[in-house]
Amino acid sequence: MIGALRTPEQQIVTVFGGSGFLGRYVVSLLAKRGYRVLVPSRQPNAANFFPMGKVGQVHAIQANIRYPESIRQAVMRADHVVNLIGILQEGGRQTFDAVHADAPRLIAEAAEKAVSFTHVSALGADANSESAYARSKAAGEENLLKVRPDAVILRPSLLFGPGDNSFNRFASLARMLPVLPLPGAETRFQPVYAGDVAEAIVRAVDGAVKPGTYELGGPEIRSLRQIMEFVCEVTERRRVIVPVPNAVARFQGTVMGMLDKLTLGLLPDEIVTTHDQAILLETDNVVSQAAIAEGRTLEGMGVTPTTIEAIVPSYLVRFRKTGQFDLKRNAGPTTPDLLAPRSGDASSGFHPERASGPAVGQPSSH
Repeated sequence: MIGALRTPEQQIVTVFGGSGFLGRYVVSLLAKRGYRVLVPSRQPNAANFFPMGKVGQVHAIQANIRYPESIRQAVMRADHVVNLIGILQEGGRQTFDAVHADAPRLIAEAAEKAVSFTHVSALGADANSESAYARSKAAGEENLLKVRPDAVILRPSLLFGPGDNSFNRFASLARMLPVLPLPGAETRFQPVYAGDVAEAIVRAVDGAVKPGTYELGGPEIRSLRQIMEFVCEVTERRRVIVPVPNAVARFQGTVMGMLDKLTLGLLPDEIVTTHDQAILLETDNVVSQAAIAEGRTLEGMGVTPTTIEAIVPSYLVRFRKTGQFDLKRNAGPTTPDLLAPRSGDASSGFHPERASGPAVGQPSSH
């Protein structure tokens, strides 16, 4: 257990899932705060975190949630533990139950000496949902709280940020298809910036967040159709959006899921929507009124949510026809302010006769 006067530099944080999309934000922010960070990974040699901190501050170590002893080794010196492990689609031994329902309990049991435990779940977690994903997320929370009732559980909505699996996917679809079939077109989401979620996680590690379950959403609620229209606007693609009825979406998901398995996962991720994901798209994914009233939100944690307009266009520009290399877009109608119309003009400010020494290449008069 850490003492009250220990600094972040003297504390170790183990971040499971630290090599993933959200994990890199979290590890980077922890390193900036001064914490020493361990990132368990099945392939630690493939995880490069050196740019995220000082030399020796961030280490990738070998661990696998299927092997309890490797988990114990990963947390045995940890003052704080963060669990970000999650999957969107089952594959092989990576099942929802193993990753979402069982892993939080196994990690918590091994990390009984850790001062804090922060777990990232999902806003759609629901023990009564038809979706196996949502049920497994709810089971993971329940199993965790049996071991660590003092845990901080964070339920984010749709995450966005450079490297995300949502807005990048939508932009890729808009680039490939002239017509966009859209399951759950009217389902509402509350997109939240990964950097804001990372800030909430690090505040929990700092001890500034009380134990409990928090719901994290951005400043705006938009339907999936509105999100897709925003992506098309940013990427300058004119596309026809066709809503797909729920029953059709479920059938389509079943077929696509089977094809993906038969092709051993060779189908492009952008076009694969499984049956379980189709079910998820039938339910709104927004912060509840109860969480707002009780202050169990980003704002309640002292974090100001970031809009999608402030972040998304910066990394979707590559999906435009000419990307960031559009000369017509970048060319200004007038001469830049710092460039004189003529180099020798009186307005140019160029006065070689006032120089204190000879011009380059000219002999000195001394």
